Amino acid sequence: MIDNDQLAKIVHMTAPNGDRATRTLRGLYRVDEGSEGLRARIEELCGEVDEAIAEGASFIVLSDRDTTKDLAPIPSLLMLSAVHHHLIRSETRMKVGLVVEAGDVREVHHVALLVGYGASAVNPYLAMETCEDLVRSGVLTGVTPESAVRNVISALGKGVLKIMSKMGISTIASYAGAQAFEAVGLAQGFIDEYFTGTTSKLGGVGLEVIADENRSRHEVAYPADAAVRAHERLQTGGEYQWRRDGSPHLFNPETVFRLQHSTRNRRYDVFREYTSLVDSQAEELATLRGMFALRTGMRRPVPIEEVESVESIVKRFSTGAMSYGSISKEAHETLAIAMNRLGAKSNTGEGGEDLDRLLDPERRSAIKQVASGRFGVTSMYLTHADDIQIKLAQGAKPGEGGQLPPTKVYPWVARTRHATAGVGLISPPPHHDIYSIEDLKQLIFDLKRANPGARIHVKLVSQSGIGAVAAGTAKALADVILVSGHDGGTGASPLNSLKHAGTPWELGLAETQQTLMLNGMRDRVVVQVDGQLKTGRDVVIGALLGAEEFGFATAPLVVEGCVMMRVCHLDTCPVGVATQNPELRKRFTGKPEFVVNFFEFIAQEVREYLAELGYRTLDEIIGRRELLDVDRALQHWKASGLDLTPVLVGPDFSESEARRNSRAQDHELESHFDNELIRRASGPRGRRPGRGRAAGEEHRARRRHDARPPRDPSPRRPGTARGVDRRDADRQRGAVVRCVPAERHPPAPRGRLQRLRRQGALGGQIIVRPSREAGFAAERNVIAGNVIGYGATQGSMFIRGIVGERFLVRNSGATAVVEGVGDHALEYMTGGLALILGATGRNLGAGMSGGTAYVLDLAEAKVNREALASGEIELHELGSADHEIVRDLLEQHVEHTDSAVAAALLVDGDAAFARFTKVLPRDYAAVLRTRQSAVDEGLDPDGDVVWSRILEVTGG
Repeated sequence: MIDNDQLAKIVHMTAPNGDRATRTLRGLYRVDEGSEGLRARIEELCGEVDEAIAEGASFIVLSDRDTTKDLAPIPSLLMLSAVHHHLIRSETRMKVGLVVEAGDVREVHHVALLVGYGASAVNPYLAMETCEDLVRSGVLTGVTPESAVRNVISALGKGVLKIMSKMGISTIASYAGAQAFEAVGLAQGFIDEYFTGTTSKLGGVGLEVIADENRSRHEVAYPADAAVRAHERLQTGGEYQWRRDGSPHLFNPETVFRLQHSTRNRRYDVFREYTSLVDSQAEELATLRGMFALRTGMRRPVPIEEVESVESIVKRFSTGAMSYGSISKEAHETLAIAMNRLGAKSNTGEGGEDLDRLLDPERRSAIKQVASGRFGVTSMYLTHADDIQIKLAQGAKPGEGGQLPPTKVYPWVARTRHATAGVGLISPPPHHDIYSIEDLKQLIFDLKRANPGARIHVKLVSQSGIGAVAAGTAKALADVILVSGHDGGTGASPLNSLKHAGTPWELGLAETQQTLMLNGMRDRVVVQVDGQLKTGRDVVIGALLGAEEFGFATAPLVVEGCVMMRVCHLDTCPVGVATQNPELRKRFTGKPEFVVNFFEFIAQEVREYLAELGYRTLDEIIGRRELLDVDRALQHWKASGLDLTPVLVGPDFSESEARRNSRAQDHELESHFDNELIRRASGPRGRRPGRGRAAGEEHRARRRHDARPPRDPSPRRPGTARGVDRRDADRQRGAVVRCVPAERHPPAPRGRLQRLRRQGALGGQIIVRPSREAGFAAERNVIAGNVIGYGATQGSMFIRGIVGERFLVRNSGATAVVEGVGDHALEYMTGGLALILGATGRNLGAGMSGGTAYVLDLAEAKVNREALASGEIELHELGSADHEIVRDLLEQHVEHTDSAVAAALLVDGDAAFARFTKVLPRDYAAVLRTRQSAVDEGLDPDGDVVWSRILEVTGG
């Protein structure tokens, strides 16, 4: 991103021989010549670029400035990509850098596309000049025109970095020209010529339609009678929020009113008016499914009385993963109560769940999301789940981590999430967790052992290639595969992701269904779909494309009272839905009865469609894509080039081929070694091992779990579980793992032995040391593997020796002592305490937002450099209070592991403490200081006065 001054420097650069090194070319064409004029000008432009390169130009500026009534600008992306691919075909692309000077660039996605299709720099001149005008006219205050421009450039640049990071790309050189995009609705011939290599599964419009739409916009800018219309204001747009004269939205004042009125007064007739409005707008090409018609004449209709009941159909429904914190306690619990009454399922999201709700069958959420393995994910949380959902992708923002801004991390939210009030929470992109199908299989394995009675979900997002991922997920023994659509964004998705990330669920669902059937695995898994489902017709189309279960998120929130203000991230929701502010929450008017009415109405409408189609159950139509017709839709002028074969036709399957789930996955629960560990851990207490199936009824850990502390919390007393030789299990010769009750922490689920592998410390105490016969120096050897303590929420670990990479990643409450760590230690940590008595790998503390670490002889170069440079991580010397903490941990480490390193440090005393560095996230440190000062003043550390101070010091 460059401003006008930077562009001017590039334009006036000279070559060593004194010639001008930069050529500026105008991407304008005669608008009255239509698509032929546009095509001809693109060809001319490519020729001018070739000529400039031959004359020695090092930079080409592609500009759309100087438009007139007769000359319209070529869309900047089309202009750039056409030149970029022309130069690739001419084998001269590496000779020049392409700079784009464009007035149609105003969003992060626009910049990302230009860079992704070859731009070396982008100058969004009109966006910057607009900001300058807003400041000078008084619309924007508190900034100068120059700072406003800098803010625009900074915001767009950060947005592109966010896109790169969620795609796993670390340098702009790798992203530039990578074309990491998929086209929806562009003709294959057009793609091949101007966007060569881009995926476009459905075909669509070509240069003719693009020229027509460009002409329409140009005529608005240059009206025939300019004098008459000169006083008119610019169009309001309405791309993201509904505007009366803006773009159409399926949720608008008319549909929202009817939906809320019908569900609050149990008026099914008004509900049908709502669905009729939504479906009719969808049919105007607002959605891909809106293009489909139902073939109602293929079978004789059946009486509605013979169709599957409402009570049966609603059990297929669930609410979306909206976490506590993103929406209010009242909104979250209302959804859970309603779904429990229906026998359906609500989803916690990744924000955890309060203990009193976990134990309340009326208010608990049946689906517990684990997402990135933190934010309240405890053993009790897992064992009180009917479904456990792994968020491999994030619906409306695929690849992107969730984010809760500091203003919404109130004290009560922080307690539930095992975080710090006033410190923003970031759930990192999923690729930071799952690197392969093998890793996913291991996580499914672990979760199934944590709760054998729960179904394990994997949430995928609709995009090209989802079928292969779904097949691998089924092989990894997932019980449910959720295909999530690109739209939605409940609870404050970034605006850039609402429109530009992922593809419609119709595409992903069709590909998933076909791939699973081709591989003979469709009968092993349940397929679920979600993404702006609003009507019974949406459910029926989802079923015809292969889904058995259906998720709703935005619509139930609207039923509760949401008015689509799009201010979720600001904590200013005026109706108390997406806020934690106690005063705004008082305005919440939703009731479980309203949500119950909504889902029963949806089910009733599904019944009516089934009767009309001639079927008695929803199971009968799953995967019956032959019941969909698109002939009417393809008559639309913008849809005539679409090829819906990938969705509606696909491979041929025999009638005997399974189209839906009919058998359970074989998780081999009975044969797993956990059963023996549970038996051995149960015996010393005098309790009988659990009876019945390992995967059965009341799973043993759940039966023995309670929230009370142990009677004797002393760490001096040996644990009830005997020391276990893990030579075979961990492949680490001579390592002994011992579990004992944890000091100052709630226990592990009673009767269960903690397993030291990946998702580890959920409470209790883990001790790892060499056996006395091992005969090696532990502090110089790796004694445990990667990702130790992942997502730990409580408990403690004492490890005599070095561990692998990503130690304590996402730790939110555990205390750990270790004698050396690999790369990426303490990554995304939000709480807890780490004492590292040895060397660290690189990138320590990346994404760390809470907790404290004491590191011996820390090399500053090993700390995440971006966090250090920005001040997000602070390095301190130890104070007297820190001395006491470190001394106590060293003494415990010696007692539990006979550590020679810890013993030597204790002998050295104050000299040893001088060798330690305290690593503390900036905002966490600010919160600690604020709370301490509040305590000194006699204030409530969680009170309103302290809360307001916390927000001030953390920038909230």
